[in-house]
Amino acid sequence: MTQSGMKINIITLGCSKNTADSEHLAGHLVKAGFEMLFDSESNNADIVIVNTCGFIGDAKEQSVDALLDQCRKKANFNRRHHKEGRARRLIAVGCLVERYRDELAAEMPEVDSWYGAHQWEKLVADISQTTAPACFETELAQSTPTHYAYLKISEGCDRHCSYCAIPLIRGRHRSRPMDAIVDEARKLTAGGVKELIVIAQDTTYYGLDLYGRRCIAQLMERLASESGAAWIRLHYTYPADFPMELLDVMKRHDNICKYIDMPLQHIDSGILRSMHRGIDEHGTLDLVRRIRQSIPGVCIRTTMIVGYPGETQEAFDRLCQFVREARFDRMGVFKYSAEEGTPAYKQGDPVPDEEKERRLDVIMGIQEQISQEINDSKLERVFKVMIDRREGEMMVGRTEFDSPEVDDEVLVTWSSGRPPKLGEFCNVMITDAFENDLEGEVVG
Repeated sequence: MTQSGMKINIITLGCSKNTADSEHLAGHLVKAGFEMLFDSESNNADIVIVNTCGFIGDAKEQSVDALLDQCRKKANFNRRHHKEGRARRLIAVGCLVERYRDELAAEMPEVDSWYGAHQWEKLVADISQTTAPACFETELAQSTPTHYAYLKISEGCDRHCSYCAIPLIRGRHRSRPMDAIVDEARKLTAGGVKELIVIAQDTTYYGLDLYGRRCIAQLMERLASESGAAWIRLHYTYPADFPMELLDVMKRHDNICKYIDMPLQHIDSGILRSMHRGIDEHGTLDLVRRIRQSIPGVCIRTTMIVGYPGETQEAFDRLCQFVREARFDRMGVFKYSAEEGTPAYKQGDPVPDEEKERRLDVIMGIQEQISQEINDSKLERVFKVMIDRREGEMMVGRTEFDSPEVDDEVLVTWSSGRPPKLGEFCNVMITDAFENDLEGEVVG
């Protein structure tokens, strides 16, 4: 079979930053003449690439399970196509491989090749049998719906959070040049993208290595003015040394969503100090207050960690009280996962998993009540909604306060005229509210 007739299926696990890596990889392979599939259930691909996640225990387990599943499917494929002379290749790449390549290779000899989180150019060259690209980000093939896309602005992280293995896996922070990011944004919007989702390990650190100062505010200013995007959404900001000038840019531009994703992880000063977060309880409370004062109606999405070593019942109770008082629009919670090589790993894992689970249930119960109350306040109000997909007799969309796959959705009906199209904006009157979703009808 010629290269131009070969199909490659990329299965992506983990966060949106992995999605961006898979899309850049796909872009190079499309240029080389391959037909690309993303997370396809079809079992007809000649090469399967599993882009793994190695962030925490649950994510690692999911990646291992996905690899084992593909090992079984590879054996079935090869058995079925033996007479045709076809044989599937199975490739593993990414964060889990970066950390555990030797152990994984010993356990899964069915995997043909292993590539770490810094070997994307080598992977492109080996598959396409060409020279490795000088810059991995120069090509892109979208895996997301055509109306929104992830825009990765940097790689790696210079933070030293005690629980986090990302710096061990991804290395030091490396910003992309601002002109290259803006050029990619323009290409995406020219191709029909309406929403750009800005991502990195830490978006607020952007520019420090290239320009000697934090430049996320300047980058967002240029994206708002030059990209042509209807919505620009910012993820993965960091609370310590938060660039307050960013808030002025967000307030000035209507096409920047009034949405900030900012993992806070805890509120107890002792826990934050042990986590090496660079901010304490007072600084956190002041930052949340200043953000809300600067941008009335802003949606703050955050994450918390429960069961961190040294988290007493008193510290957990303080975290619960903080969540009640702060009333975050969106919140996720992780159970602490002891990761080899991180500073916190030396502290052991003293909080039993059953207790971590209990604490997670307690704090999520608090947030669910808050989410219900916030959504109830939206009843009979009209919101601008972007339509993502169709489900049965309804369309499903999001407001500017919701990022795809992680936040609330709006189930949209219409009483007259044509149904809204995918990627289209429409005004929706909210008619019903639930903890994690809204229902509404198109108006106007």
